[in-house]
Amino acid sequence: MLDLAGELCQWIEQGRDFAVATVVAVSGGAPRAPGAALAVDRDGTAIGSVSGGRVEGPVYDLCQQALKDGEIVLQQFG
Repeated sequence: MLDLAGELCQWIEQGRDFAVATVVAVSGGAPRAPGAALAVDRDGTAIGSVSGGRVEGPVYDLCQQALKDGEIVLQQFG
């Protein structure tokens, strides 16, 4: 998450709305450790990564949905 901080600060200064997905736990092997994050703004611009694989697309979609409805989501992938 800290690797996104600089760019997210810029997004805040620019008044951009965005959603952030963060890996909170992993079980077994995982491409990214807890703390890995993906941020998506209303225009669809994305920074960061939560998996680098097949989970990235669904997480991107969850961020877009969170921007639309303002709901917090805890999602498990496996």
